[in-house]
Amino acid sequence: MKFDPILFLTIMLIPLTMIGFGFYFFKRGPQTINGFFGYRTSRSMKNQDTWRFAHKHCGRIWMIWGTVLLAASTAAFLYGSLASHPLFSITDDHIFFLQVLVLILSILPTEVALRKNFDKNGNRRYVTGKKF
Repeated sequence: MKFDPILFLTIMLIPLTMIGFGFYFFKRGPQTINGFFGYRTSRSMKNQDTWRFAHKHCGRIWMIWGTVLLAASTAAFLYGSLASHPLFSITDDHIFFLQVLVLILSILPTEVALRKNFDKNGNRRYVTGKKF
């Protein structure tokens, strides 16, 4: 298999989207709670504080995981398309499946952080007057 630049750009879409939106969510994010755009879960949409917290947390995760995913996807794609005698077969379908899996799994740490920092009504939890 030889290097296909169009396929390579297609493979890079999910990691680059994660990095781009991660940066946006971390720095600014959607300013108002809405049902159309942003990190929308029932816990993140409780109030403005949970909304901002979820976007900042998710943005940080997406920037980090997106960067790692970009490097891993590039390496896997190049290995799969340029290796003359690969030890194992890597297809674009495998890469895409793993990218989508990472994207979906990124919900878990944000929801855990929301649960840790806010009660079920969206009020911040405090320990001896300090936020944790």
